[in-house]
Amino acid sequence: MKYYNLKDHQEQVSFKTATIKGQGKEKGLFFPEKIPRFDEKFIQNLHRLSDTEIAYQCMKDFVCDEIPEEILQKIISETISFDIPLKKISANISILELFHGPTLAFKDIGARFMSRCLSYFLKDQHKKVTVLVATSGDTGGAVAHGFYNIPGIDVVILYPQNRVSPVQEKQLTTLGKNITALEVNGSFDDCQNLVKQAFSNEEINDRLFFTSANSINVARWLPQHIYYLLALKQWQQHENENPVICVPSGNFGNICAGILAHFRGLPVDHFIAACNANDVIPEYLKTRNFTPQKAVATLSNAMDVGNPSNFVRILELFGHQFDSLKNKISGYSVDDQETINTITNIYNKYGYILEPHSAVAYAAMLQYLNEYPDKKGFILGTAHPVKFPDSVESAINMKIEIPESLHHLMAGEKKTVKINPDFEELKRFLLNKNRDNEQNIS
Repeated sequence: MKYYNLKDHQEQVSFKTATIKGQGKEKGLFFPEKIPRFDEKFIQNLHRLSDTEIAYQCMKDFVCDEIPEEILQKIISETISFDIPLKKISANISILELFHGPTLAFKDIGARFMSRCLSYFLKDQHKKVTVLVATSGDTGGAVAHGFYNIPGIDVVILYPQNRVSPVQEKQLTTLGKNITALEVNGSFDDCQNLVKQAFSNEEINDRLFFTSANSINVARWLPQHIYYLLALKQWQQHENENPVICVPSGNFGNICAGILAHFRGLPVDHFIAACNANDVIPEYLKTRNFTPQKAVATLSNAMDVGNPSNFVRILELFGHQFDSLKNKISGYSVDDQETINTITNIYNKYGYILEPHSAVAYAAMLQYLNEYPDKKGFILGTAHPVKFPDSVESAINMKIEIPESLHHLMAGEKKTVKINPDFEELKRFLLNKNRDNEQNIS
């Protein structure tokens, strides 16, 4: 399997190279040269397979022989070594709980898979690798945990100051060792732009061995389609019709993975991109005009993205055919007040606690079902409510108990380096850090 650069189709690389490089020339994202279809019998017999067998079938054609089968099986087993349950909330809406991993967020799956692939690919390298990543909340914690203490790898995480929750910030900033958090005086888009500039800067790339752990990296993006198959396995045990799937969407890697699974043969009635006030894609679906905006801060902070990078992959999957895309995807924008109202209403009516991102998805699903009341589906629960205590606790008028696994984390000391959204500042930091590493090695 080769991967081509969406900005320069002549640049074609292996899965290993795409994983290590992160992105191609001109900041282009890599994309698989073909989308292998699942065998129909595989889809029909999901209930007879273990989750690990399903996950292996998802990933083997994208990795091919670049990782030995027994190693890939081990990587996959470790990637999904926690529960991913599909739970019913109401008669027509269920939720896929993706927050039972070590950092209580859906990004654990992609980060764990990528960190283990990268560790395998770099096992014989003598030069230290720098993983550079921007986060709007959960990516940073998942990446930090996934790469923590892995020999030969430094992780530098950029996050927007005062725009992540207390738990998210602790997960980013308390580990230390090979994990460094840069607290950027700006938005997630500023963080992401700094990362993209670093990857395209010749001087930095001449000095550092660089890769990215954002969902722009194929090894972060591709494994996310695993849990759509695991959801279908559970869905088929109780439902006969194809589900509507609603995904809280920021950088659009998560819903893109679901659409990838659909193009491989996952039966889906319709996709819903649930957005907050950052509504670039809902507006695009209405007007056909893609107009990036400056990100607006909201309660669902991990979705505060004004220029979603992964949407170009969605366009590629649909062959850049707007009508085909619009027939399969709807977009809804949900403001903060509706988000809070949804958390309150669902708790009072069903006793289920949503956090802001899943609340945006639930509200968007309700809007869709009001138009199509005979449909059923599920939303993706992307984070644990404890990561957003202020908004959730005020909405349900109840204290959320911190899981025991977080007690040690919350007592940890925050350690960050504060920078402005200025590329020269980031450049100086990275080159100085690299010089210190070289001196330590020598």
